[in-house]
Amino acid sequence: MIIKTPTKFFLVSGSSEGFSLLNAFDGALLASGVGDTNLVRMSSILPPGCEEIKPPPVPLPQGALVPVAYASINSDVPGETISSAVAIGIPKDANRAGLIMEYSARAEESVVVEQVKKMVEKGMEMRNREIKEIMAISASYKVAATGAVFAGVVLWD
Repeated sequence: MIIKTPTKFFLVSGSSEGFSLLNAFDGALLASGVGDTNLVRMSSILPPGCEEIKPPPVPLPQGALVPVAYASINSDVPGETISSAVAIGIPKDANRAGLIMEYSARAEESVVVEQVKKMVEKGMEMRNREIKEIMAISASYKVAATGAVFAGVVLWD
């Protein structure tokens, strides 16, 4: 089987309240625009030369297998703030792979975004790649009864 390397990516995020933890996660997926697809969780490499699609291609084909690097967290503690974020390090050299990092915590959104961006910086440093740009997307939610947040980088073609 030949697997094609994606050439495009887009960022998505969402949050939701739900009947159960899984329903809340499902609601966050729906809110982000990927709820009717089959997410294929991947590790965190952005193929060289991948270009951002803006705005994201919504709706995605129902049932499609969608590669995604994502962060999510859920909670059933009323009043708790939960946040998820993903960040992408775009290298200066377009012939090199970029890096995606994911982070979630029971914390304010700004804390989570700052942490995931630092993770990208350190990961690119480990690879000896200069950063052209860091892109990030996040979601935060104050739980009423049962909630979830989701942030992801979808690879597409």
